[in-house]
Amino acid sequence: MKQSTKVFLWVIGIILGASIVLGLLIYGIGPESGESEYDLSGSGAKVAVVNLTGTIISSREIVSTLRTLADNSSVKALVLRVDSPGGGVAASQEIFEEVESIRDSIKPIVVSMGSIAASGGYYVSCGATRIVANPGTITGSIGVIAMFPNYSKLMDKLGLEMDVIKSGKYKDSGSPFRKMTETDKKYFQGVVDDSYDQFLDVVARERKLSVGNLKKFADGRVFTGAQALKLGLIDTLGSFEDAISIAAKLGGIKGEPKVIEARRPRTLVDLLLGDFLSRFHIFEKDFIEQPILQYRFAQ
Repeated sequence: MKQSTKVFLWVIGIILGASIVLGLLIYGIGPESGESEYDLSGSGAKVAVVNLTGTIISSREIVSTLRTLADNSSVKALVLRVDSPGGGVAASQEIFEEVESIRDSIKPIVVSMGSIAASGGYYVSCGATRIVANPGTITGSIGVIAMFPNYSKLMDKLGLEMDVIKSGKYKDSGSPFRKMTETDKKYFQGVVDDSYDQFLDVVARERKLSVGNLKKFADGRVFTGAQALKLGLIDTLGSFEDAISIAAKLGGIKGEPKVIEARRPRTLVDLLLGDFLSRFHIFEKDFIEQPILQYRFAQ
């Protein structure tokens, strides 16, 4: 066996071993649910804050939390604090649909944009009653991206091949073990274009903009909050505290509202490595399900 092949297999073995350990940490020892906890005790009307941070990979936790709070009678309005570059197309769509449903059928929900609310982060925001951004918030990035690794040159150097038996010509499209053909590129471009059209339709409908005018700047570029306001992508400039005040007013709360915010259960990773890695979603169990089709600002 060639030395280069041995090195390659050794590296693969290390990756597999690390994956097993990671799986045990996340699935075997972690909490049954990562759902955020809220203290809903006490009297008085409340504004509930839900945090959507980091890459959007799964919608399950955030949708469940939003629904629970929306159905609570003591919560008169919600603030969704978005600090995200976006993420998976389907996950972003599911969160948007929940936000839209709450807005239309249950109670006011205000989005407060943090440092970044781009692509899928902006898509989610479009379902809110009001969108509030800081002047320096990075938002927009209306578009879709799909990235495919290509290991074919590396495999050639190592003398490795992948034999493929498939049921149709597109079944292994996007495989990292071969170069993408022009037919493959055309096929995936169609998928990306369709997802992009879905994004455009949502923004045009929710922000009351024509698709034609929207396309002039919906080409993946990002904007500051101040620029987004001029383009009609947000409703007003303001801080997180301003968003809470707007939500309280929309919810009919008089005087100072009682604000409740999530306490996320600490995982084994938090205990061992602190909150730093968790903030970047490196050890969340859905990380291994990272989608290739994304509403995401490519940082």
